[in-house]
Amino acid sequence: MIPPEEIFTKEEIQSLIQRSDWLGIWEIAKIWLWIIGTLVVLALFPNPITFILALFILGGKQLGCAIIMHDASHYSLFRSQALNRNLGNLLGAWPILHNVQQYRPYHLKHHRHAGTEDDPDLKLAMNFPTYLASFIRKFLRDISGLNGIKGTLATFAMHMGYLSYSLGGKAEIIKDTFSSKEKFLMAWKNMRGPLCFHISFFLIVWSIGYWWLFLTWWVAQLTTYNFSLRIRSMAEHSMTPDLSDPYLNTRTTYANFIERILFAPLNVNYHVEHHLLMGVPAYHYPRMHQMLLKKGFYEKGVLSGGYWSLVKQAAGIG
Repeated sequence: MIPPEEIFTKEEIQSLIQRSDWLGIWEIAKIWLWIIGTLVVLALFPNPITFILALFILGGKQLGCAIIMHDASHYSLFRSQALNRNLGNLLGAWPILHNVQQYRPYHLKHHRHAGTEDDPDLKLAMNFPTYLASFIRKFLRDISGLNGIKGTLATFAMHMGYLSYSLGGKAEIIKDTFSSKEKFLMAWKNMRGPLCFHISFFLIVWSIGYWWLFLTWWVAQLTTYNFSLRIRSMAEHSMTPDLSDPYLNTRTTYANFIERILFAPLNVNYHVEHHLLMGVPAYHYPRMHQMLLKKGFYEKGVLSGGYWSLVKQAAGIG
């Protein structure tokens, strides 16, 4: 990790880490307005084109839910930890079957050990670049739902205590002496929030005569969400000059309108900024980025002009 004091003054750091409850609410609202709007349009105009478009938008906004969970785990959305945890769960983690309490210690380990053998997300950075046929196979496994089904089953196994909690491909079988009752209580503790959310979601759309919107959400979660998650994860740490160098193992990527919908919700593309000072709210990242540009940080730091160039590089054609 790079000590932020090497780059910013104390006054600049204090300015950047200031949280606003109203801006936090707006960050969450931006994701859910897209989700609700997409479902409304699909309900009013159901056809193959709107269905496919809805799947990709919902997948990108389910990634947005993951970013809400991520930001809440850093307590950077709101001033109070309770508000971060509660809204981060309700409108971030639970819709994608996770919870902030489990995610936070796992993710903080990534920050402490980024790019090292102890980084729980290291495997995500090691998969690229590859060759075109391999990249296409990864894409097809995402879009077909194969990776989504596998990941969902693994998530349930983590919640039930059969696998260690890992979102970076390092989950391991837990050998323990827990009784069936203890495993049930563990599963209930971890899964009651996601279950309540999805039961409520189904009852709402069923009560207004559009139960199949719930099915659409799940199709997206098993397919396009994994596609969006892969591209976002790839852009952050893969194909960087030196995984062992904190100046060179993390990338910020400029994103156009479509890329922000699919891969970069809530300024998550400013990933260098996040690793430099992880307590900074996402709504301050653009200002922080301009400060880094003026300070000359990116004369060494890793900056990409867009996601498409990274996709070509990852596929071995760029």
